[in-house]
Amino acid sequence: MHMQLSALGRRICILGPSNSGKSTLANAIARQCGLPAIHLDQLHHLPGTDWKPRPSDEFTALHDEAIQDDAWVMDGNYSRCMPQRFRRATGIILLDISTPLSLFRYMRRCLSGHATRAGGLEGGSERVTWEMIHHIAVVTPGNRRRYADLYRRTTLPKIRLASARTIDQCYRQWGLER
Repeated sequence: MHMQLSALGRRICILGPSNSGKSTLANAIARQCGLPAIHLDQLHHLPGTDWKPRPSDEFTALHDEAIQDDAWVMDGNYSRCMPQRFRRATGIILLDISTPLSLFRYMRRCLSGHATRAGGLEGGSERVTWEMIHHIAVVTPGNRRRYADLYRRTTLPKIRLASARTIDQCYRQWGLER
């Protein structure tokens, strides 16, 4: 990994599977570069609820408004909004950790007892659900292939971090703090 953080510009998209560290990385980059961090999970879900999604058109409007800003680091996937997000982005980071690691991190997050987390939803609980286990174990592998294909095809400055170790190396190289 030999890319400077500045090479990604001032509108950075962070993609990857659930529990890969997207929100934590977004916050670290935001602090380091003086950029606003935008967590798509927070735009997609209604605050004060237990992860109840907004109506689709309302989420899309919030997303499209957020990407119009001059500078941001945005974490989350939400494939239906990727085309317009990629048109505004200046750089892409793909976190591509394994499904077993995603599941481990999900369980650790839910069982740790921490009330808040980077990118968490005000009023949303962090508890183990079969729906989320299914999403990570069954849905995410297909998404991972799609995101890898999008990553290969984009001409934007980009970096793929394919393990917890390479993510840690990136934090050190860029002088980021969790």
